[in-house]
Formats: sequence, structure tokens, C-alpha cells
Amino acid sequence: MAGLYIHVPFCVKRCIYCDFYSNTDMGYKDDYLRAVLKEMEIRRDYFKGEEIKSVYFGGGTPSQLNARDLERLFDYMYNLFPFSSHPEITMEANPDDLSDAYIASLRTLPFNRISIGIQSFNDKQLAFLNRRHTATDAVRSVFRCKEAGLDNISIDLMYGLPGQLAGDWLHDIEKAIELEVAHLSAYHLTYEEGTPIYRMSREGNVKPVDDETSESFFRMLKDRLEKEGFLHYEISNFAKCTPFYPDGRISFHNASYWNGAYYMGIGPSAHSYDGDTRSWNVSSVSRYIEALNERSELPAESEQLDERTKYNDFVITRLRTRWGISLEELEKTFGKERKRWFMAKSEPFLCSKRLKNEDGFVKIQSDGLFVSDAIMRELMYV
Repeated sequence: MAGLYIHVPFCVKRCIYCDFYSNTDMGYKDDYLRAVLKEMEIRRDYFKGEEIKSVYFGGGTPSQLNARDLERLFDYMYNLFPFSSHPEITMEANPDDLSDAYIASLRTLPFNRISIGIQSFNDKQLAFLNRRHTATDAVRSVFRCKEAGLDNISIDLMYGLPGQLAGDWLHDIEKAIELEVAHLSAYHLTYEEGTPIYRMSREGNVKPVDDETSESFFRMLKDRLEKEGFLHYEISNFAKCTPFYPDGRISFHNASYWNGAYYMGIGPSAHSYDGDTRSWNVSSVSRYIEALNERSELPAESEQLDERTKYNDFVITRLRTRWGISLEELEKTFGKERKRWFMAKSEPFLCSKRLKNEDGFVKIQSDGLFVSDAIMRELMYV
């Protein structure tokens, strides 16, 4: 099974932390849509007949597209690509875009999951991040989706903000629990080069939180959500367990990335992976439009993945999840010698109980989660 990602690059304004490609000029929208349809047509055989099991509209801000725009995209993709019988179809949205009328329009389309970029329920923190919505908008957006019958709701939260106190973070966690969402993604604020917050940090205008505080916030999140029946299935992701979903309402699309499924990314800056090759489209709306609409050319670069890169990708993605690395799959894919090398490198972490070998699956344990990047670096084949 494969995944399809549609990158919608438009934003009303940029958040100070975001390094994803976006554009604030909606004047490009119609030409962008034509270019996306052209790219779909050019790449109609990318999956070689493999069925698509998930579609994810990400951004940018996909909720800047209206129902007619989205309907055009759905009509085209359903005519071009093979789909499984019940694909998971997700839209990312900003809370302030989710009016009753907009949600009603989404209900006429195949969306069955929505991911709301809330980030915080604190108005001061939202203003600092340059978000458009308020805490009240955030709460209302969740209730509106539920009232319209959209119950598979995920929300994003962010922690490790400058000046954020433990009480602030606990308030955000408790509010998410109170809203009874199906899924929660929580990300530590990062200072990516080229973003406004990176410049603010370099100029001394903001001070990143220390590692001890960051780890305490992470443990607070994990402990509180697990007590409320959330399954911590990936470092930053939690899925609510219910009688209907005893294994948690996991995001199939995101999980497929971590489990090595093939995916195709459509739109400017979108990435694709077919098991042997990784490719990425140009990060420019204007160049993307020009190449596709005027020359019917896909403006993309690609790299052939060697065995070392495939192995490193395998380690990094699998260890992020609660399922961990299957030693049987590792040996089958990369050979006995690479498996022996992996086990030798894992030994110090197994002894310190940051890793655990459980029935042939090597998994990161709670004490290793917050330093997982350091563990993964040690296990990579350089």
C-alpha cells in the first residue's frame, strides 16, 4: 500500500518557527491547481499499480483551498490512481479557517480525518508564534468538527517555547484531554536556520529552554496522556485508545512513512520515495507552475539510494515507533553481517536499558526517548 501527499503551499502569514515551504500570495492559486493536475497526469504510473491507502493534504495551509478547488483535485486523483476501498484522507487546517460553512463543505468531500494546527491554548504564546487564531478559536474548531460528524480529529501542540512554564504546558495538555480528540502530535520548538525565531535567538532576543526543562515537559506529556488512554506510538505522536480502536486511532499516513511504505508527493517542495529513489520538487511556486503549465516538465531532483542510506533510513524511521526494529526484517533486507554490526552497536544501549530487545524487536525505552536522536546517530552506518 502507498501514500499520496499533496502540498498546498499557501499561508495567510508565516509562523516564526516554520521552515516548510510556503507562499503568502494567493494570486498563484489557480495556476498552482492546474500545475498540480498536470503533475498528477505526468506521474500517473508512479505507483506501478499499487493501491493508495492514505492521502494527506499538508502545507502551508490546505484550508486556504475552497471546496471547489478540492473537488477538482479529488476528481483528478480518483480518475488517475488506484485506491484501496477505504483510504484514510486527512486535511491539515488552521482553527480560524474552520467555520461552520467551511466544515460543511468538507463533509461533501472524501475527507475522513482532520489535523488542526492549534500549537497552544495560550493567547500570548499564539501571538508570539505569529499564529492567526486564538485559544477560543482553537476550542471552537474542535467542537464544530465534532458537531459536523468529523470525529477523527488530531491536534498539534508545541512545547519548549521561550518563557513557557510547566503550568502553561500542563494547561495545554489538560485542554487537549478535555476536548477528547482522537490523536495528538506534540513537537518541541526547534530553531531552524532561516526562520525568524532562529534570527531572534542569534540576536539574543529569545532564549531557548534548557535540556532539563525540555525533558521534563516531554515526560509530563507522555505520563499524562498515557494515563488518559493514549498510545504513545511514535516519538511525537499519541493515539487515543477506545473500545472501537483498542490499538489507538493511529495516523495511518504518518505511520506508513516510519514503516517504509512508498509515497508520492505532489506540489512544490513535495518529496517522494519508491524504495530505491528519493525525489523532491522545486521549492518555488512560480518555477513549479512555469515548468508544468508551460513545458509539461516536472521540476524535480532525485537521488538513487545506496545500501548504506537505505539501512540508515530503516534504523531512523523504525526506531521512532513503539514497534521498533524487527531483527528478522533487518537481516532479510541487509544481511547477517549488517545485523551483527547493528547488535554490537546496540549493546551499550541495551545494557543501560535505553534499548530493549523484545521478542526480536529492538525498541527505544522510556529513558531513551528524549535522547533518541543521539541513540540513532550511534546506530547509523557512516
